[in-house]
Amino acid sequence: MPAPDRVTYSFRLYIAGEAVNSAQALANLHALCREHLAGRCSIDIVDVFREPERALADGIFMTPTLLRLAPQPLRKIVGTLGDAQALMQVLDLPAPDGSAREES
Repeated sequence: MPAPDRVTYSFRLYIAGEAVNSAQALANLHALCREHLAGRCSIDIVDVFREPERALADGIFMTPTLLRLAPQPLRKIVGTLGDAQALMQVLDLPAPDGSAREES
């Protein structure tokens, strides 16, 4: 298994056109990737207005919704992704200082 700082992450963000919440989620995800996963992540953006079948195939009924596709297991979070600490915990991302998080 690669070291935690070398793991590559793959995300899919479902948005609803130009909605404010969708724009906030996209900006927050880009900021998280820039600050904590530089060069180690890819983001696939799916606009549910343009590609509703993709949303249905993944069981997405609310936007914005973020899927962490890799590494497995799949993780899902709904909302604007504004709380970076909570987002990192839900997505099981390494702590910024490299230390392991405590499990509750």
